Amino acid sequence: MAEALVSFLVEQLGSITYQQVEQKVRLVVNVNKEVATLTLNLEAIQAVLADAEMRQVKEANVRRWLSDLKEVSCEIDDVLDEWSTEILKQQIEKQENEAGENAILAEKKVCFSIPFHCLCFGQVNQIILRHDIAMRIKELNAKLASIYERRKFYKFHHLEKDIEQPERLKSFSIVDKSGTFGRDYEKNILVSQLLSENSQERRGPLVISIVGMGGIGKTTLAQLAYNDENVKSCFDKRIWVCVSEPFVQTVVAKSIIEGLTGSVPKSDNLETLGQLVYNSIEGKKFLLVLDDVWDSNHTKWDIFMRTLQSGARGSRILVTTRIGQVASVMGATIDHTIHLTELSEETCRSLFFHIAFFDGERKECKMFEEVGNQIVKKCKGLPLAPKTLGSLMRSKKTIQQWQDVLNNKIWELQEVEQQVFQPLLLSYYDLESPIKRCLLYCATFPKDYVFHKDELIKLWMSQNYLNVKGGNKDNKTIGQRYFENLVMRSFFQDFVEDDDGNIIRCKMHDIVHDFVLYLTKDECFTVVVKGAKERMELPGDEVRHLTLLFAPEGPFPVSFLNNSKSLRTLTSFDSKLTSIGIEAFSQLKCLRTLNLRSNPITEVPKEIGGLIHLRYLDLSNNLELKKLPDNLCDLYNLHTLRLKKCSNLVKLPNEEAMRKLTNLKHLYVEESCHLKSKGIRGLRNLKTLDVFHVHGGDDNEGLRLEDLEKLHQLEGTLRIRNLKYVKDASEDAKAMTTVNHILLHLELDFGCDGCGGGRFVETTLDEERVNALQPHPDLESLCIVRSFAKTLCPNWMMSLHKLTRLVLLICRNCEVLPPLGKLPSLESLEISELNEVKKVGVEFLGIAPSSSSLILFGFGYFIPEIEKTSVPLHAFVGRVGRSCRVDRRFSD
Repeated sequence: MAEALVSFLVEQLGSITYQQVEQKVRLVVNVNKEVATLTLNLEAIQAVLADAEMRQVKEANVRRWLSDLKEVSCEIDDVLDEWSTEILKQQIEKQENEAGENAILAEKKVCFSIPFHCLCFGQVNQIILRHDIAMRIKELNAKLASIYERRKFYKFHHLEKDIEQPERLKSFSIVDKSGTFGRDYEKNILVSQLLSENSQERRGPLVISIVGMGGIGKTTLAQLAYNDENVKSCFDKRIWVCVSEPFVQTVVAKSIIEGLTGSVPKSDNLETLGQLVYNSIEGKKFLLVLDDVWDSNHTKWDIFMRTLQSGARGSRILVTTRIGQVASVMGATIDHTIHLTELSEETCRSLFFHIAFFDGERKECKMFEEVGNQIVKKCKGLPLAPKTLGSLMRSKKTIQQWQDVLNNKIWELQEVEQQVFQPLLLSYYDLESPIKRCLLYCATFPKDYVFHKDELIKLWMSQNYLNVKGGNKDNKTIGQRYFENLVMRSFFQDFVEDDDGNIIRCKMHDIVHDFVLYLTKDECFTVVVKGAKERMELPGDEVRHLTLLFAPEGPFPVSFLNNSKSLRTLTSFDSKLTSIGIEAFSQLKCLRTLNLRSNPITEVPKEIGGLIHLRYLDLSNNLELKKLPDNLCDLYNLHTLRLKKCSNLVKLPNEEAMRKLTNLKHLYVEESCHLKSKGIRGLRNLKTLDVFHVHGGDDNEGLRLEDLEKLHQLEGTLRIRNLKYVKDASEDAKAMTTVNHILLHLELDFGCDGCGGGRFVETTLDEERVNALQPHPDLESLCIVRSFAKTLCPNWMMSLHKLTRLVLLICRNCEVLPPLGKLPSLESLEISELNEVKKVGVEFLGIAPSSSSLILFGFGYFIPEIEKTSVPLHAFVGRVGRSCRVDRRFSD
C-alpha cells in the first residue's frame, strides 16, 4: 500500500504547486525549497518500495519502517489535501463575491452561508493558514528525511534489479487418490471434454481451462483427469508442465520437449526449440497440461500454439489458472472453462479428519470430532485450509490444544499463514500497487458482506485510490478496470449480474477476507460494541479505518476518539447510533469516508462542515433524520452523498449553498419521498442522480422538470418521478432536449410517488406529456410507468434505433400496444398491468394486413396468413398472466 501512496504523493506535489501558480494564489510562502526536497526524498524511497513490500511479510524491522513511512505519507497527504482544498475554496469564494454583484442574486436577496468576514480572508485568516501549512511541510520533511536515511540500513534493491519473489511450489502429475475428496462431478465433466470427439472440430488442439482462486484445487482436479485410465489410453503422449511465474518461453519449451522425448535440449534458441516441439509432436494425439499459468500476454504464447498445430486431431491442452483472462487468451471458450467453487462442508470434514486422524488414534473420541467440526467451519470450502489445519492437528494430542486452535484467529496460526495464505500472497503480489490498496480496503467490511460494485468503486474514489498518473480516463473507468482485475484473479465470488451480463453485486470468500484482514491488521480495526458506556480505545495511532458492529442504541461511543485523529474511514453496520456529536467531529478531521447508514440518527451537527477531507457521506435509511445543516456545503471535496430511504428528511440546503459542492458528482435520494430538493439545481457538476422528483402545486422548494436544464452533466440512468405534476408540454420538451444526449437509461413515471407506494392518478394530459418527453435517439433502455394515455406510441418512439430494452408498467388506459416490431435493436420487452389491452395483432408488429414478408425486431420474417389477424392477449402472453418477456434469442 505504501508504494501506491508514495507514487500518488509525488504526483500531488507536482500538481498542487502547478495549481498555486496557475490560479495565482499564494497560500504558502517560501515553501518551494521544502516541497522540492520532499519530492526528491519520496522519489528515492519510491524506487525501493517494491522490495520493501515483499520483505515486510517476513522481516519485522522492514514492516516497522514501512509503517513509519505510511504514517508520515498519510500526514503529507492530509497537508496537500488541505492545501488543494484551500485553493478550491478561494476560487469558490471569489466566484461568489463576483456573483454577489450580479443583479439576479441581488433581486433574490440570497444570503450566502459564508460570513461577510470572509471577504477579508486574504488579510487575516490566509496569513495564519499559509504559515501553518509551511510549518507542517517543514516538520514532515524532517520526518521523511529520517526515514530516507534509515532505508540504507535494509539494503533494499531498486526496481530495475531482481527482487526475491515469494516461493512458488512446483507441481507434478502424480496424485494420491486416497487423499482427494469431492470433485467427482467436475472430474467427470473434464474427462468427458478431454475424450470427446467432434467431427466439426477445428484444426489444432482444443484448449480447456480450469479457473479458480489459489488453493481451491485446480491442480488436484487436473491431476485426477491426467491420471484417469480412460485418458491415459486415449492419448499417444501426455506432458505435464508447471509454468508458474516468471514465465520463460525457453524453459517451458524445454519442459515440453523433455516430456515428449525424454531428453532436454541444450539449445536456448527459441526458434530451434519451437521446431523441435513441432517435429516431436507431429501426427501424435497429445494431452498437454500447462499448470499454474499467470502470463496473459498472447504474443508469448503464439509460438507454442503454432508449434502445437502439428498434433493429430483430438489433441488437448489443459490450462489451470487463477486469472480468467489467461483462459481466454489461451483459446478456451466459455463452454470449455471450468470455474471451481468451494467444497461442501461435509467434504471438507472428510478431508480434515482423514489427515488429522491419519494414525487412527482419537477416532473414538467424540470431543475431538465436535471441536474438529467447528474448526472445519472456518475453512469455508477451500480445500487447502482443511489440508493445512488437519496436518496441524496431527501434533495436537489434547482437547485443550484443539480448543486453542479453534479460538485463534485463522491468521494467527503460523501454518495457515505459511501455507493457506501463500497462494493468496502470490495473487496479491501479482496486482498493480493501486489495485492492492483497493483489495485491502475490503477489510473495512464484515464477512459475508454483499459488495455493490458501483458503491465499492465510489468508496475507492473517496480514499484517492483511483488517481492514475498521466491518465486521461475518469475515476469510474479506472475503478471498473480495477474491479474486473480483482474478479479475474478470483478475489470475489457469488456474482449477481444484470440483464446485460454485467456484475452488479458479489461477495468475498471468508478465507480471502481473513487474508486481507491479516495484511491490514494494523490499519483496519473492527470492533463489536457491547455497550454505549463501554471503555474501548483503538489499538494504536496506525489505525486508519474503523468499523463498528452492533453498536447499541445511543450516541457514538466517544471512548474510541482518543486515538482516532488519523482515521480516514468510519463506518457502522447493524448499529443503532442516535447521534454522532460535536466532540466526534472535532476529532475526526482526517475522515475521507463516513458511513452511518441504517442508524436512527435524528440530527447531523453543523460541525460536520469541518471535515474538509470528507469525500463520501452515507446517511441512507436514517428514518428519524429531518434536515441537514447548511454547513454540509462546506465539504468542498465531497463527491458522493447518499440519502436513500430517509423518509422524514424534508429539505436540502438552498441552491446557493449547494453551489459550493463543486466536486459532488453522485447524489442518491431514492425513497426519500418528502424531500424538497430544489437545492439540487445548484449541483452543476452532478453526474449521477438516481431519482428526479417533480413537485407540483405552489411548492417553491420542489423541483420542476425545467430544472433538468441546469443538470446538463447527468449521465447513465435517470428515473423521473411524479410527471403527473407537469402542466406544460413545451416545458417537458425543452428540458428533455437539454439532458438526454448523455443518458442511456430513462424511466418516465407519471404516477404519484410516496413512501407507501405509487398511487395512480388519472389525467387527460398524459398523452400530450408522453409525446413531449422525447429522449435522445441514442437511448438504450426506456421504462414508461403509470401513464394514463390511451396509446403508448409517442411520435418519437420509432426514432429510438438503439433501444434494446423497453418496459411498460401499470399503464391502465392503454388499449393498443405500440408498433414495436419496427424497433430494430429491441432485445427485451416487459409488459405488466396493461389491463385494457385485450388483443395483439399486426398493429403490434407495425405491419399492414397485406404484408407477407418484412423486417421485424431487426430480423427478416415471412408472415403466414393466420398471423395477420388479432389474437387474444392471453394467447400472446401464454401462461405468465398479464406480463410477458420477449427476448431476441427466441424471436425466430
